[in-house]
Amino acid sequence: MYNKILIANRGEIALRVIRACNELGIKTVAIYSTADELSLHVKFADEAVCIGPPPSSDSYLNIPRIIAAAEITDADAIHPGYGFLSESAKFSKICSDNKITFLGPSPSIIDSMGNKAKAKQTMKKAGVPVVPGGDGVLNGPEEALLKANEMGYPVMLKASAGGGGRGMRFVEDESNVISAYKSANQEALTSFDNGDIYIEKFIENPRHIEVQVLGDSFGNIIHLGERECSIQRRHQKLIEESPSPLVDSNTREKIGKAAIKGAKAVEYIGVGTIEFLMDKNKNFYFMEMNTRIQVEHPVTEMVTGVDLIKQQILMHAGEKIIEPSELKLRGHSIECRINAEDPSNNFLPFPGNINSFHMPGGKGVRVDSHAYSGYEIPRYYDSMIGKIIVHAKSRKRAILRMQRALQETIIDGPKTTIPYQLAIMKDEKFISGNFDTSFLENFQYKNKINK
Repeated sequence: MYNKILIANRGEIALRVIRACNELGIKTVAIYSTADELSLHVKFADEAVCIGPPPSSDSYLNIPRIIAAAEITDADAIHPGYGFLSESAKFSKICSDNKITFLGPSPSIIDSMGNKAKAKQTMKKAGVPVVPGGDGVLNGPEEALLKANEMGYPVMLKASAGGGGRGMRFVEDESNVISAYKSANQEALTSFDNGDIYIEKFIENPRHIEVQVLGDSFGNIIHLGERECSIQRRHQKLIEESPSPLVDSNTREKIGKAAIKGAKAVEYIGVGTIEFLMDKNKNFYFMEMNTRIQVEHPVTEMVTGVDLIKQQILMHAGEKIIEPSELKLRGHSIECRINAEDPSNNFLPFPGNINSFHMPGGKGVRVDSHAYSGYEIPRYYDSMIGKIIVHAKSRKRAILRMQRALQETIIDGPKTTIPYQLAIMKDEKFISGNFDTSFLENFQYKNKINK
């Protein structure tokens, strides 16, 4: 077991990892930029090291400074959280070169799954259903046009190294292929320093379903059910739940087996997520694999009773995986990501001071947050203040519990997504479970507020 873990991250996920380490008896090291000096992860870690000024490139993305912090504090492992360097093959290798355990996959796995075109080929070879489309990256806009005409419209052009919706373009007909390719290529170059683009057939009105997988060093891999992630804005998730209201037990078994096949194909160790698109007929297609802990992991924890961060640490420490027979999905869980954004003003980020801060409580309510009264939300990072997670016996009761929890929440100062998410919880279409990834495109927030 590890003696001391450095958390190469900030905010709520850093605090989440610290809590798991404390319960395992492992010492922790927080790193922070000068903008995060008063953040809670700095307060609750056993040690804290300032690694630079606010810009991410000078702090949370600065590998030499993070490695130096690990060395001076004698940390024997680094937990990357999500975002920042969590899916950096370079960082994983440098950790290994410095005899520090990277609590994530090997560089080769990160590389193979980080390149979307390669990942698709790997999954196809393993027998996992993939979205129909051209194999490998495109050689240029002319090949994009040729492939699009061959498979028929609409199509999606996607950055091979992409994420968060960047480098992605929807194309309805051949008149837009060339311009869409060029803009996707440029955005991908700017965002990921990699302009490779691949093409897929567009799945109309899909659901975004992901499966949590867990693997140990003995070759054992299990899945912990699925998460429904279709409530998203510009490919950024806003509300997640488990289990999916669309997925029945038969489909769950099929998609779970497919996820295990995919994870075994790369000999995965630790926690990971395989994401699928599912059509109205419950056909599912591999989309991507996230080789890290997910923001939305708490909903899986709530329905399985498994602490995923603890399991992640234990798997990398060489322990065997929990027995699948011990796993059983219980009830329903929903998570709302609370962001400092103004829903009435095109979700404009709203950094600044929190004057008063009250989080909900009661049975079946969990809050993961690094914020507090007087906390200054930095303008340099993601706008998420925290997450509210609820659990109940049924989806209907979970929705009612989330309504109550959101109504109890007080965050005075910044605008937040809370009223927007509360309106969703009261929306008939959401309550019915009959929605897809286009839900928010047609959601009339202002009309609901004015009723």
